[in-house]
Amino acid sequence: MQLGQQGRPEPCVEPGLDRDLLGILELPAPQAAPLLLGSLLSHTGPEGTVTLRLTEIEAYGGPADSDLPDPGAHTFNGRTARNASMFGPAGRVYVYFTYGMHHAVNLVCRPAGTAGGCLIRAGEVLEGTELARQRRSVRRRTPVPDLALARGPGNVAQALSLTLADDGALLTSDLAATGLTLRRGGPVAEIVTTARTGVSGPGGGPEYPWRFAVAGDPTVSPYRAAVTRNRRRG
Repeated sequence: MQLGQQGRPEPCVEPGLDRDLLGILELPAPQAAPLLLGSLLSHTGPEGTVTLRLTEIEAYGGPADSDLPDPGAHTFNGRTARNASMFGPAGRVYVYFTYGMHHAVNLVCRPAGTAGGCLIRAGEVLEGTELARQRRSVRRRTPVPDLALARGPGNVAQALSLTLADDGALLTSDLAATGLTLRRGGPVAEIVTTARTGVSGPGGGPEYPWRFAVAGDPTVSPYRAAVTRNRRRG
């Protein structure tokens, strides 16, 4: 047993996760990400279940002194209270809040103590479409097209109703379970690989071609280079 972020003991191995999927998640993220495309990620709660077929994933590595240093990762400067879930073990999620308005979800990779994760950038809603529509229509004047319900990391988290309260949650492959479920899906015919979208600095360059997407899938978000944001001083 090890202590979770809130000081509670948590298991080092997720008992209900498909062994093949766990084996994939124990790989370095750039190897795991393309293998996870087409997998089915579900979140079941009091409102019901929403299931996504994963169509776009970005891989992230670890600290500067690790075997996979990644200047684009939250873990690059070491472990903190915020990014602790990214240090494993595999078989759980890392959820973070960004730009003061969006949550994003990563599937944690690598064995315990080694940082890595796969950011879910897009998916096709296969189950719970109406529930995803309701969640995505909050504070919107126009309906969201079904193909865009889970296009973009913030929209993925909103469609699945994932927040910081889910950070560190365990994955299972048990369809009868509540919470987060990860299952194997169908094969992916062709995968497109690019630099990561919206990542500033060296981590967003061609040296890190760690964005993987299902070729031609209409749910995939368009690639965009990083935009420098002006910060207020004082």
